[in-house]
This record gives sequence, C-alpha cells and structure tokens, in this order.
Amino acid sequence: MNTETLRDYCIAKPGVTESFPFGGDALVFKIGGKMFALLATESQPTTINLKCDPEKAVQLREEHEAVTPGYHMNKTHWNTVRIDGRVRRSDVQEWIDHSYELVRKSLPKAVKAQLDALGA
Repeated sequence: MNTETLRDYCIAKPGVTESFPFGGDALVFKIGGKMFALLATESQPTTINLKCDPEKAVQLREEHEAVTPGYHMNKTHWNTVRIDGRVRRSDVQEWIDHSYELVRKSLPKAVKAQLDALGA
C-alpha cells in the first residue's frame, strides 16, 4: 500500500471528507466532522494514524512491530501504523474500517441521521 491507495480506501467510505488542517503533509479523513484517520503524505515510510479501541490498540502494538502508539495523538486511543511491508494490506484495511466504525458509533444521533439520509 502507498499514500494513494490508502487515500482511495479511506475516501471511498460513506460520508467521508478529507482536508489538510495541519499543513500539506497531513491528510485528515473525517466522518461527521470527527477524525478517524491521519495520513502522513510525506513520511518515509508512509504512516497512518488510526483510532482504535484501547485494548485492541495495545494488542496490535504487541503483535506488530510496525504499530506504535499514535504519534502526536492520544496514545490510549490512537495507533500509528508504518506502511513498510511488514503489515498485510488486509490488516491495514481492517484497522481503517475499525477506526471509521468507532468514530461513526460515537457521533450524535442527529449527525448519524443526516449521514443515513445521505445513504452514508
């Protein structure tokens, strides 16, 4: 996976918006105005920060050397994943899905209703 494929996967999710609120090297993906992923577009290797259930976050860090506590994020709820070939594409996609669903579940009912009305 590279920056382009990660971006394509994130932006294809229903109701997702993207922006560069922190400058040109940090692409942020949001649902309902809340961030679920931050893609470091200029880092080598590419990295992506993903929201994660706290227990699962610790488990992933123990199982995968490429997964570390979220860089510049709340380390309880965020992981940074280095996309350097050590983690399978399917795992990264599963973790993006998990992050997206965690954030979507936490949205207020009114925002969820708006997303549902849009088919998101």
